Amino acid sequence: MKKIYLFLLFSGLCFTATSQVMTPEKLWELQRVSAVGLTEDGTKVIFTTRTYDVQENKSSSKTFVIPVKGGDPVQVSSYDSIFRDKHLSPSGKFKVIPKEVEVHPVTGQDFYPEMEKSEVYIYDDLNYRHWDKWEDGKYSHLFVQDVSTGEEWDIMKSEPHDTPLQPFGGPEDYTWNNDGSKLLYISKKLKGKEYAVSTNTDIYEYDLSARSTKNLTEENKGYDTSPAYSKDGVLAWLQMDEPGYESDKNDIILFRKGEKVNLTKDWDGTVSSFLWSNDGKKIYFIAPVMGTKQLFEINASGKNGVKQITEGQFDITGMAGQVGETMVVTRTDMNHAAEIFTVDLRNGKMTQLTHVNDEFYDGIELSKVEKRMIPTTDGKEMLTWVIYPPDFDPNKKYPTLLYLQGGPQSPLSQFYSFRWNFQLMAANGYIVVAPNRRGMPGYGVEWNEQISGDWGGQNIRDYLSAIDEVAKEPFVDNDRIGAVGASYGGYSVFFLAGNHEGRFKSFIAHDGIFNTRSMYGTTEELFFVNKDLGGPYWQENVPKSYTEFNPINYVQNWDTPIMIVQGGMDFRVPIGQGLEAFQAAQLKGLKSKLLYFPMENHWILTAQNAIIWQREFFKWLEETLK
Repeated sequence: MKKIYLFLLFSGLCFTATSQVMTPEKLWELQRVSAVGLTEDGTKVIFTTRTYDVQENKSSSKTFVIPVKGGDPVQVSSYDSIFRDKHLSPSGKFKVIPKEVEVHPVTGQDFYPEMEKSEVYIYDDLNYRHWDKWEDGKYSHLFVQDVSTGEEWDIMKSEPHDTPLQPFGGPEDYTWNNDGSKLLYISKKLKGKEYAVSTNTDIYEYDLSARSTKNLTEENKGYDTSPAYSKDGVLAWLQMDEPGYESDKNDIILFRKGEKVNLTKDWDGTVSSFLWSNDGKKIYFIAPVMGTKQLFEINASGKNGVKQITEGQFDITGMAGQVGETMVVTRTDMNHAAEIFTVDLRNGKMTQLTHVNDEFYDGIELSKVEKRMIPTTDGKEMLTWVIYPPDFDPNKKYPTLLYLQGGPQSPLSQFYSFRWNFQLMAANGYIVVAPNRRGMPGYGVEWNEQISGDWGGQNIRDYLSAIDEVAKEPFVDNDRIGAVGASYGGYSVFFLAGNHEGRFKSFIAHDGIFNTRSMYGTTEELFFVNKDLGGPYWQENVPKSYTEFNPINYVQNWDTPIMIVQGGMDFRVPIGQGLEAFQAAQLKGLKSKLLYFPMENHWILTAQNAIIWQREFFKWLEETLK
C-alpha cells in the first residue's frame, strides 16, 4: 500500500511540474489581444480578445474598452458607436465599401456557358495564382455610397486590379482626406506578367465631385503604401525606392505644398508603420533595431533627426493612438503574447494596461532569454538570442536547436509566435540559438541588403558562427544539436543538410526552398526571386543561386535525419519543393518524414493542425536528438 501511495505521489508531482511549463495545448489556451483604437473622446482603448476552441477547430472574439489611465476592462457588444468608422467620410456624407467584382472570364463556364459542370481555369498570362488562391477573374474594388440616397458606384469600374491589395491588404489601404472630398487608395495597377515581376503599388486620389482618379506617386516604381493625413492636411506615406525589391529601406514621405520630402532619407533604418501626432508636428513610427522593435519619433519639419523613445528586450508591435503625452501600443516578448501598454512619450516609460493573460503566465515557468554578441567570420558582431529551458541547470547538458529565420529579410526580434514559439521549444528541454544573421533589418541598410543574391554565402557562415560559439558552453550537448526553420529558414535547412560537416543530428524544414530552379518556375511573386535569386536560371551568366547556392546540388552529402513540412495551398514556396526534398531523403535511405497539410498555405492557421504540427515537431526531435 505504501509503495502505491508513493507512486501516486510521485506521479502527481511529475504531473504538476509538467503542467507548469508551456505545452502545445496550453499555447492555444492563450487569448490573443488586438488593439482596435481609441474611443472618439480619447479616454478609452478599444481592444478585442480572440479565443480558440480546439475541439471545434474554431475561434470567437470579444470586444472590450479600458480607460487609458488604467482600470478594469468592460465588455461591449461592438465598437461601432464608440469608434469612428474608417469607412465613413469625415463629413458623414459618404461611405466606402470594399466589394468583390467579376472583371474578366477565367472559368470553363465563363467561356462555355453550356458546360455547367466543367472544372477548368483558362489562362493566357501570368499571375494566375497568388499566395493561396487561384485567379478567378474577380477583384476587390472600392464602392462609394451616398449615405443619404443609398446610391453606390464602383470607383475602379472594369479595372482588373485590387484594393485592398491581395492577399493581406485591409482598411490601411484606403483613407479619406480631411474634408471627405477625396478618397485615397493603394493599388498595383498592372496585369499578368508585369504584375508578377513588379512591386509598383501606387497611391491614387479619387475626387468625389469630379469622379476622377489621379496617381499621386507615378514617378516611384517601388512600393508606396499606408497613406495618412495630419490634422493640418499634410499627406504622409511609406515608400520603397527600388523596383522589385520587397525588403528595400522603407521611408516616410511627406507631401506638403506640392513638394515631396523623404523624412527618413538620412536615417540608416527601415520603418514598419507610422502614426501622425495629434498636433501634426511629429510622426511616431515603429522600426526594428538590435533584435527588437521599438517606438521612434521624428519632427515633421525634418529637424533634429530620429529619436528612439522606447528601449528594452521587447517588441512594440502596433500603435492604437495618442492621448496627450501618452501613446497606446501593443507589446510582446519571447515569453509573452501581445498585451496593451501605454508609453510616456517624454521618457519612454511603459505601463501595462491589459492583463488578459497574466493569470495564465503566472501558472507556468518562464524561460530565460539572453542576448549575446557573437563574432562573425568577416569581423562583425552579431546579436544572437539564446533561450534556455525554464529549469535550466548549467551543470547539465542540453540538446540545442539552431533556429533559422525566414524572410529572408524579416527581423528576428522579440516576437511571440504561435507556431515557432521559443518559449515552447525551451519548455520541452531545448536550448534555442536564434542568430540575427545577415539579411535582417535593425542593423542598417547594408546588413539588411547583403543577403540578396548571396543565400548560401555569408549568412550561412553567420549561422554556423552562432551555433559554434554557443556550442562551446559546457551545458550544450554537441552530440544533440538540430537545425529548424521555415521558408528561407527551410532553404537554410536544406542547404545545411548538405554542408554542415557533422554539426547537426536532426533537421526540420517547413515550406523551404529545395530547388531554386523549380522555385523560379513555380512561385507567383516573381519580383522576389528576380531580386533575391538574381533573375531566371536561363541567363547566359547563371547566378550562383542556381549552382553553388542551390540545395539540390548537395543532396549527395545528405546523411542526417530530416522532417519536411509542406502546405498544399502554399503558392509562394510551392508543393514541389517539399516533395522533391522528401523523395530525395527517402531514396537515399535516410530517416525522414513528410508532414503534409493539404489545406494550409505558407503558414499553419487552424488550431488542430497547429497542435499536430507542434506534437510532430517535438516527437521528431525526441526521436532524433534525445
